[in-house]
Amino acid sequence: MKFFHSKVLPILLLMVVMAGLVEQGNGVPCSSTFFSALVQLIPCRAAVAPFSPIPPSEACCNAIKTLGQPCLCVLVNGPPISGVDRSMAMELPEKCTTNFEPCDLGK
Repeated sequence: MKFFHSKVLPILLLMVVMAGLVEQGNGVPCSSTFFSALVQLIPCRAAVAPFSPIPPSEACCNAIKTLGQPCLCVLVNGPPISGVDRSMAMELPEKCTTNFEPCDLGK
């Protein structure tokens, strides 16, 4: 059993890291991991909370522009994030007047 755990754990960790490098939208890969992309979006927390009437702040919009469309799509298509409404997250580029292509959902 120890052999099994010693081989499976590194593979699972690699899969988590690689999830952040998935190609999205126009074929440009996200250079961040899922978790580091999520941390970059902390300024958007209030704007993406379920049923939030709060518009994205300037700091949020700057974070979206810095993060880029491929990484935003990785977040939108990744595992569920507690306290984040995916629909509202997908609206951030439009609300922040960026020219991102829409994310391909489910990829």
